[in-house]
Amino acid sequence: MRKILIIAGPTAVGKTEYAIETAKALNGEIVSADSMQLYKYMDIGSAKPTAEERREAVHFLVDEIDPRESFSVYEYQKRAKSAIEDIFSRGKVPIISGGTGLYVNSLIYDMDFSVRPDNNSEFRKKLEAIAETQGNEALHAKLADSDPEAAGRIHPNNVKKVIRALEMLEGGDSRVRKFSEADTRTGDYEYCLTGLCRERQELYDRIDMRVDLLMKQGLPDEIKRLEAMGLTESFISMKGIGYKELFGYLRGKYDLEEAVRLIKRNTRHYAKKQMTWFRRYDDIHWINLSECASKEEAVERIIGYWKDE
Repeated sequence: MRKILIIAGPTAVGKTEYAIETAKALNGEIVSADSMQLYKYMDIGSAKPTAEERREAVHFLVDEIDPRESFSVYEYQKRAKSAIEDIFSRGKVPIISGGTGLYVNSLIYDMDFSVRPDNNSEFRKKLEAIAETQGNEALHAKLADSDPEAAGRIHPNNVKKVIRALEMLEGGDSRVRKFSEADTRTGDYEYCLTGLCRERQELYDRIDMRVDLLMKQGLPDEIKRLEAMGLTESFISMKGIGYKELFGYLRGKYDLEEAVRLIKRNTRHYAKKQMTWFRRYDDIHWINLSECASKEEAVERIIGYWKDE
């Protein structure tokens, strides 16, 4: 049976733990759908599966990309689908685990990445001039005026993506919207989409505890090591929550206590956005972990949805 199992949900809900238990029960292997865990050297801030957890279940797309390299949804889709085919070829179940909505989208729907705008267009030159003379924020504001949803997904400092989005909109090819609104399901395999959630206060408490743990594990020192490798806040990989706030601390913008407060606040906001994203799927099976009597009950429900579809 060519069917993948997707375990999605907000940060800190427990996706890694439940994906591993489900993988052991279904003879499965895990493909990460987390935009930070795929980077090498970023072990603490990304809450990457530990070495012990990776011994319990095989993980793909964890610890594979140098954080100094650019990485796109297109690249993710290629690597993830290759991993899925590898897992299928060995008679195992591909289990997708993560909270990056666009990554999950790229595995559920056919997303056309083939069209590329003309790199030499006059329009592109005008956009590049805006970024150079008025700044990245001004260019990003131009995108926000045309497509607020797209602007919300693209960081202002990712000038290449902002320009590409504006070019697509200018040409009448609103593929930027189609990234999140694709409605043609992939024919490569079937899928079962499950979503893990918790009561809001419980999730927020887990987020706070996780941030405190990451600090105890040495997140500030990890960022100093990354900086020694040549990484700065200008790299896309360093835009992740936890990294960008601590760069502010290292630059003397605020003290460590304030950095921790910002990380907790921004993580809560991110979790809320993730829930908004995943709620729009009409075929997702939600499992409220706060209402489950045990881990075993939750895993049984995940497997039940998997078998019923």
